Amino acid sequence: MATLKDVAKLACVDVSTVSRALNNTSYVHPETKKKIYAAAKELCYSPNIMAKALRQGKRHTIGIVVPRLHLTIFSEILQGIESKARQYGYSTIICVTDDNAKIEKECLNRLRNGFIDGIIIAPVGKNSHLIRDIKAGGISVVQLIRKQDQGISSIISDYEKCAYDAVNYLYDRGCRNIGLIAGSQHLSTFKGRYDGYHKAICKLGLEEYLSECSYTVNSFEYGYECTCKLIDSTDSLDAIIVCVDVQGLGAMRALKEQGISLSQIKVISLTGHSIGEMLQTTMTSLEIPANEMGEKAAMMIIEDIESPSDNKPSTQHLVFTSTLVERESTM
Repeated sequence: MATLKDVAKLACVDVSTVSRALNNTSYVHPETKKKIYAAAKELCYSPNIMAKALRQGKRHTIGIVVPRLHLTIFSEILQGIESKARQYGYSTIICVTDDNAKIEKECLNRLRNGFIDGIIIAPVGKNSHLIRDIKAGGISVVQLIRKQDQGISSIISDYEKCAYDAVNYLYDRGCRNIGLIAGSQHLSTFKGRYDGYHKAICKLGLEEYLSECSYTVNSFEYGYECTCKLIDSTDSLDAIIVCVDVQGLGAMRALKEQGISLSQIKVISLTGHSIGEMLQTTMTSLEIPANEMGEKAAMMIIEDIESPSDNKPSTQHLVFTSTLVERESTM
């Protein structure tokens, strides 16, 4: 394998000049730089990334910890993170927890002992002490979608407002028995959605209908099973609010299998993305700017990584708003 010394010898310059030319750390005459690049190409020189990272104290790698990718908003958010990180010379390592606290803990420990500068995480909610410990150890951390710790920067949507607006929207369309497919109140996203739902239901003088089950919450199966439970327990159900689009897919399948049309029971998602408009029967949703949120998360963590240890940015909590997109599932 070619070294800096080999490139310097072929280009007839010293090693320090090669280093400055290849790293653009200071001025090198254009003709000299041209010779160095030609020599590096001829020798197939590739820098030792590990050694460079150790010298600079940076690895230019970000760990991303999410509960699920398949058919979820996280797949679109990840695209935003990837594109912005690449723009600034960073690569990413992705870990999927399936909302399992033990798996999340294993992922976090591997990342903290690995080759990363920062972690963007949608936390399960049961490893807060470990996450704070990682941050205290000098690894930058940003919470994404789920804000579990006020002391760590976050990027979320206004989940309470989403649910509140969804109930009022359905009420305006004549619905009076509105069910919510809920989730663990330990997670800020589901607590916020329930709070918004509860507030609107109380204001309108309606009755609450909640459903949970044992499946992974960000899944088709969860939406399907919870919908079946709502149908069985509520004779006059006329609307279902799901937390995420993939639950909505399960809800719509359950309704179809039981011969219930969307004119009888409407369906709306509180965290919409591209899936909703691709379905044979399109799904109404409150859509969040997933790509923009991903890009902002990448910028936030890169800024923290590249700031001096004695001048880190202040903790930020950014809240993005959702946009109601009406489709066939509530028409």
